[in-house]
Amino acid sequence: MGSTKPLTGAGLRGQVAGKTALSTVGVSGSGLTYRGYDIKDLVEHCEFEEVAYLILKGKLPTRDELLAYKSKLKSLRRLPGELKSALENIPANAHPMDVMRTGCSMLGNLETELDFSDQEDAADRLLAIFPSIICYWYRYNHDGVRIDENTDDGSIGAHFLHMLHDETPKALHETVMNVSLILYAEHEFNASTFTARVCASTLSDMHSCITGAIGSLRGPLHGGANEAAMDMIAKFNGPDHAEREMLGMLERKEKIMGFGHAIYSESDPRNEIIKGWSEKLADDVGDSALYPVSVRCEEVMWREKRLFCNADFFHASAYHFMGIPTKLFTPIFVMSRVTGWAAHVMEQRADNRIIRPSAEYVGEAPRRVQPISERS
Repeated sequence: MGSTKPLTGAGLRGQVAGKTALSTVGVSGSGLTYRGYDIKDLVEHCEFEEVAYLILKGKLPTRDELLAYKSKLKSLRRLPGELKSALENIPANAHPMDVMRTGCSMLGNLETELDFSDQEDAADRLLAIFPSIICYWYRYNHDGVRIDENTDDGSIGAHFLHMLHDETPKALHETVMNVSLILYAEHEFNASTFTARVCASTLSDMHSCITGAIGSLRGPLHGGANEAAMDMIAKFNGPDHAEREMLGMLERKEKIMGFGHAIYSESDPRNEIIKGWSEKLADDVGDSALYPVSVRCEEVMWREKRLFCNADFFHASAYHFMGIPTKLFTPIFVMSRVTGWAAHVMEQRADNRIIRPSAEYVGEAPRRVQPISERS
């Protein structure tokens, strides 16, 4: 038998596992691009729907194409009755990521992708319906109401906030949601995206691929860092208290979420952007505690460990200032990243070979099976 060269780097870090034309992450230690466009440029000039169109269809839309695309997405927001029934039967104490996973899987039973000819339509449907799925479940199980998921809001971010709060969101809040969704839309071969591509490589359907990706994102080492960050900073009553507690956590070698990154070595370009919007939201609500606490945490981690905030850390305070329950932070990630996941599924299908790596065996040497009577 031939030998397989062992892969170096725990968790396959540093290993090239395939090709993509969708994004670059951490080039020269920093930076993030979607199909060649810098993330900062996209945030400054584009709506999330434009970026979704870019990622899924390969180019930025014209004005007419954007209007048509947004109209299409608005038409795809409604939940099938059977899916509503399923969501109503998921208990209120369920993990919201489990709700997203179940909602996606259930939709796959109702609107099964029978072949790949309608894969873009399947992706658009998931992009449009995910906000409806999480808000319908949350409002039914926590407020006792069946919401109308067919709002007239023009953007996905505003649609989500409208369903959640039962009122048209402030312009500032819609803008921040737009920025957030752009920042989370795509990130190369992260764990959830790679899960989607592995599933796609078996020629499975879109809903299975996205369901698998949601399951990977559910893990606290991938998604959920913004929730963990919120839980931590909410316990601090001021910057000085935050510093004392952070130093204690570091001394006890406790895991502190929202800092560092597997690829970025110097900074996360998304952090600078969302940090600025968190500050604007803090000013808007008159906050004098949470944002200063977050800034002090950032300073302590850089001073003590040379660890920078990743995209998740200041997202925590930004979402909190908009009145979003902490348990819904990671589902927003899903609402955005479905664009990248679906685009990777389509890219994998376009030039497919089943993803089947080898493993370095570290078990017992070959041995004889003892008859059961001889085993001690």
